[in-house]
Amino acid sequence: MTDQIRFVLSESDMPTHWYNIVPDFPTPPPPPLHPATHEPVGPDDLAALFPPELIAQEVTSERYVEIPEPVRDVYRQYRPSPLVRARRWEQKLGTSARIYYKYEGVSPAGSHKTNTSVPQVYYNAINGITRLTTETGAGQWGTALAYACSLFGLECEVWQVGASFDSKPQRRTLIEVFGGKVHRSPSRLTAFGRSLPEDHTGSLGIAITEAVEVAAQDETIQYALGSVLNHVLLHQTIIGEEALKQLAMAGESGADLVVGCAGGGSNFAGLAFPFLREKLAGNQSPQILAVEPSSCPTLTRGEYCYDFGDTGGMTPLMKMYTLGHDFVPSPIHAGGLRYHAMAPLVSHAVHEGLIDAVALDQSECFDSAIEFARTEGIVPAPESSHALAQARRAAIEATENGTEPVIVVGLSGHGLLELGAYDSYLNGRLEDDPLSDEDLQAALANVPVI
Repeated sequence: MTDQIRFVLSESDMPTHWYNIVPDFPTPPPPPLHPATHEPVGPDDLAALFPPELIAQEVTSERYVEIPEPVRDVYRQYRPSPLVRARRWEQKLGTSARIYYKYEGVSPAGSHKTNTSVPQVYYNAINGITRLTTETGAGQWGTALAYACSLFGLECEVWQVGASFDSKPQRRTLIEVFGGKVHRSPSRLTAFGRSLPEDHTGSLGIAITEAVEVAAQDETIQYALGSVLNHVLLHQTIIGEEALKQLAMAGESGADLVVGCAGGGSNFAGLAFPFLREKLAGNQSPQILAVEPSSCPTLTRGEYCYDFGDTGGMTPLMKMYTLGHDFVPSPIHAGGLRYHAMAPLVSHAVHEGLIDAVALDQSECFDSAIEFARTEGIVPAPESSHALAQARRAAIEATENGTEPVIVVGLSGHGLLELGAYDSYLNGRLEDDPLSDEDLQAALANVPVI
């Protein structure tokens, strides 16, 4: 136990560029389509929602994009984030595996979401935008965007999924502390929200439609998305770029398994894509594994087809694994994983066989999270508990097989504002609710035919 367990880069070693995986794919990913014409979307089609720098990043073929100095200056508040050897958890498991976790809970928002909220707000600010609208599930993205807006002087308006709004009042308060304004979604403030029952539990797709509807009506307002789109995944790759350097600090030649939770795809891609680059280049050969909830099994049971990113059909059509834009997930505690589809770039990687996926029940995930908390001292976000559960499976299997793999886990954030979920688990009120075949077929019924 005298060996080093924390591997922290100096500020001077923080990456200066984000990584774009698109030019490294063996086959190019399918383009987004205009919902009316079904023709590929061009930059002009996105101008009503995003500033030109983000649009350029959305469609760029450059392998690396420089991080602006004002963004790096904010990143220095919490980056580089630590890579930690989970020695006490390894001891508890009696495993021969070496487990490392990349911890993003050190950010001001308590999650990885600040990695993209800061550049998104910065680019909007230099283009004269004064207000941003967005959606949030568990509240991590809403918190991160509110914080970034407070730094650059923008207003922030957040539509929070109804089930999370009702069960996570502390998250609402934190968003308000950072200056954001929060609405329960579906709300009475938008035409789409008013079309749904006021007590509807909501979904990320519904909240996205509401935020987009408001942004599209005023040229001084734009929309910010916390996951799914290419530029969001791009910003998150600073996670994996740091992790590669930190593994080398730890004396490891690479990873055998890279595992992260996957909802919309940004946290997972941020860790995984730099490792996938190394795999495609023949430098490493890790298995890369996305873990999702069995109640929202997008990658493992969804269809790979064109669908809307929101429930109201206001976004472009994107080729991705989807459960159908009408899908309303079970109100499980991992609010950040309750999205009906998966990021197109992650979906493309899975479809091409470059990344694997698995779905787990939330009871197993919380069991792993409790074990992790009692050995490593960090209460994981319910989303991250999915990655931990799969890492525990792999660690136990390694012992049984007599192997010594290096496992890298994405710990996307802390769960200190999710203690209600832990209370439900500890007191036997947590229930698994896997998606039935009947509900899956009903949800897929309205996917557009392209």
